[in-house]
Amino acid sequence: MSALKIKKGDQVVVLSGKDKGKTGTVTKCSPKEGKVIVGGVNLATRHRKPTQANPQGGLERIEAPLHVSKVAIAVDGKPSRVRFEVRDGKKIRVAVKSGEAIDG
Repeated sequence: MSALKIKKGDQVVVLSGKDKGKTGTVTKCSPKEGKVIVGGVNLATRHRKPTQANPQGGLERIEAPLHVSKVAIAVDGKPSRVRFEVRDGKKIRVAVKSGEAIDG
């Protein structure tokens, strides 16, 4: 895969699936798999048995990875595509909708 247009720390909107419309911050990126983990979105429940480390056991909710095509950068709360431009000799990310530079 090419370089991801979404980076850790970006505010994103989920475009499809059970969490469509939710916003969150990217906590982890996996460019090789083309996946991102968004805080508070796409929660998966794991049933954990009691162990010495966790004597209580019970349900554990973790954020599962989402494919990068299912999220878009949030510009003023609305999704926008991202393109790369060269400005002042530097390659930067730019929001397609507004044309403003995205601080990475």
